Amino acid sequence: MTGNNVSHSHHKTKRKFYPNLFNKKYFLEEEKRWVVLKVSASGMRLINKVGLRKALIDAKEKGYLSKY
Repeated sequence: MTGNNVSHSHHKTKRKFYPNLFNKKYFLEEEKRWVVLKVSASGMRLINKVGLRKALIDAKEKGYLSKY
């Protein structure tokens, strides 16, 4: 997403808004293995709320993951 930096004098310069992404390693208990995911801060909150397995299944159904 793009937008403007606006200074005190209202001089505008172009800038970019980047998603808040992290490389995070989770332990998948059912398969006894570690998985490395690139997740956003809101994705980490979702995993904490519903669990890793449910979050991966939902992401697969929505087309966010190619394999799982």
